[in-house]
Amino acid sequence: MRPEELNPLFVSAEALKGVGAGLARPLAKLGLNRIRDFVYHLPDRFVSRRVLQVLEESAVGEQVILELTPVDYRGGGNPRAPFRVMAQDRAGNVCALVYFGRNAGWARKQLPLNEPRWIAGRLDQFGQSLQIVHPEHVGEDSKAAMGKTIEPIYPLSEGMTQGRLGALVQQALTHVPELPEWIEPSLKAKQGWPDWQPAVLGAHRGEDPKARDRLAYDELLANSLALMLVRASNRRSKGQPLQGDGRLRSKLALPFALTGAQRRSIAEIEGDLAQSAPMLRLLQGDVGSGKTVVALESMLIAVEAGAQAALLAPTEILARQHFETLRRMAAPTGVNIALLTGRDKGKAREGILMGLMDGSIDMVVGTHAIFQDAVAYKNLALAVIDEQHRFGVGQRLMLTQKGKATPHCLAMTATPIPRTLTLAQYGEMDVSRLDELPPGRQAIDTRVVAQERIGDVVAALSRHFETGQQAYWVCPMVRESETADLAAAEARHADLAAHFGNDVVLVHGQLKPEEKDAAMERFSRGEAKLLVATTVIEVGVDVPNATLMVIEQAERFGLAQLHQLRGRVGRGSEKSTCLLLRGEALSEVGRERLALMRETQDGFRLAEEDLRLRGGGELLGTRQSGDTPFRTASLEQIQRLLPMAHDDARLLMERDGGLVGERGEAARLLLYLFERDWGVQLLRGG
Repeated sequence: MRPEELNPLFVSAEALKGVGAGLARPLAKLGLNRIRDFVYHLPDRFVSRRVLQVLEESAVGEQVILELTPVDYRGGGNPRAPFRVMAQDRAGNVCALVYFGRNAGWARKQLPLNEPRWIAGRLDQFGQSLQIVHPEHVGEDSKAAMGKTIEPIYPLSEGMTQGRLGALVQQALTHVPELPEWIEPSLKAKQGWPDWQPAVLGAHRGEDPKARDRLAYDELLANSLALMLVRASNRRSKGQPLQGDGRLRSKLALPFALTGAQRRSIAEIEGDLAQSAPMLRLLQGDVGSGKTVVALESMLIAVEAGAQAALLAPTEILARQHFETLRRMAAPTGVNIALLTGRDKGKAREGILMGLMDGSIDMVVGTHAIFQDAVAYKNLALAVIDEQHRFGVGQRLMLTQKGKATPHCLAMTATPIPRTLTLAQYGEMDVSRLDELPPGRQAIDTRVVAQERIGDVVAALSRHFETGQQAYWVCPMVRESETADLAAAEARHADLAAHFGNDVVLVHGQLKPEEKDAAMERFSRGEAKLLVATTVIEVGVDVPNATLMVIEQAERFGLAQLHQLRGRVGRGSEKSTCLLLRGEALSEVGRERLALMRETQDGFRLAEEDLRLRGGGELLGTRQSGDTPFRTASLEQIQRLLPMAHDDARLLMERDGGLVGERGEAARLLLYLFERDWGVQLLRGG
């Protein structure tokens, strides 16, 4: 149960004055649903304004504050024409306050003639005249104006203005309580960090440069502590030791020899499975590194030991692909493998449920349906979770209720993650890395092509289809926008369908699941030659006959994302190609990204380079692409502060008694504050 001290922070946003149903929608787009969300909605930057006594040409181009008196109104008859309020300073110098659109009535009301007003905004020169376009502050009170000398600039959504959001944040900050200290005292003193409440206020006012580091550290400490509690709880749990005798694995007729990395990972997993403490291991494998074989060997160990194994996939399409792959590879062993998804109904579903309950089904592959309340197992001892980044810690903990003892858990991800972020996201897990590709796998021919050569690319597609092979075409957006000059999947699909007719299908995240599945099925079966998509195909699409990938405006994507998309091809025996279409305006970072894509296919190297190039995040930064679970901490702060937070959390757990005592109680507040309270639930009596 959440501690009472935090209740003021978890009140709904509608408790703020002026927030009703209409304003709640744009706020929700920003994730601002409760007071706490406003507290941690930190400014992107601050605007510093100079206070002027009189207008100065030397201040042109600067943000300024000064007192002006309106003396005349000009224009505004035509809604498209600018409306100007001519105003004078104390010395009689004139400045035009310019408003565009339908703002004339508002300007007249705010700026009555011959009544002085304090104005804040950017001073510009238009011809020989000085002007301020759409002043950011207009008011009678000099004190309120002086409060604008340093002003926070917040991330916005459509339907929200800086003034409105800034006022709501200021309201929310009045609810911020004083909280006891959870940071180790000597560390806090060494870093010179403020207490929590002053840090929150300082981060919004730009007063203390250390305030943001303090808040980022809090988030990293909460995450590290919660993951350590999961790890400690897992070690206390009673698992089922699994000793395989090799009789099933020896029957596997694999078409290739295992790589050294695969053999090493299988040995690590086999060692974990033999222990009474449940395994909690992350298998990181680059695109095409053979994670499925490692998963199959692990599941066969469980079956050899007389238990059952389950593989959880994030989508139905991926579940079906895994089922077919495992069934084909495991055919010589005679194990009974079933597929269970939300689509299965009636007698077929009942038969699978009965087989899982009586133990006649050895392995099951499926979506979340395999862990629903209605699904019971005779002896589930190993759960494999594919595309781990789609599943949170909560879902991993859900598995513990499905076995006689806590099942062993092997999580897999095809997204190579930099070591720093691995610690941030999977600090409670042991990690195995598949950093070798199977022998004989052909390199993908990666080329960078200028956007203006798109006609040549379409012609090449036509020749490509004549060979009987398929292709992908990826765009950054779903549909075109007036504000963003980005390629849109819907428009590109219409354009390519004009060339290739019914051979083109479209997939993006806003389609209904059944529409998306139907398009993917057509492509998987070879009934469609070209799949136009957004990045929804980044993971979990395996069509060996697709040997050409076109990525439009490739400079807009991060390296890790480009690598994942490229990994959709090169899955069969035919030579594959990836065309990176680049726009005209190519930044230095964009140029370096594309050069690296041509240079290497090592996903782990690309992940590290991606982190270095992105720094604080660009267009498709970390938060958008789902790499980190953090709202407050930037990539730079994660790299700098996470090792410190990890050590501090370990000190609290091992030396300071965990969540008991004065600091422990404060740390418990921290976990609830950052909604990592599932860590608290794992404590006995927590």
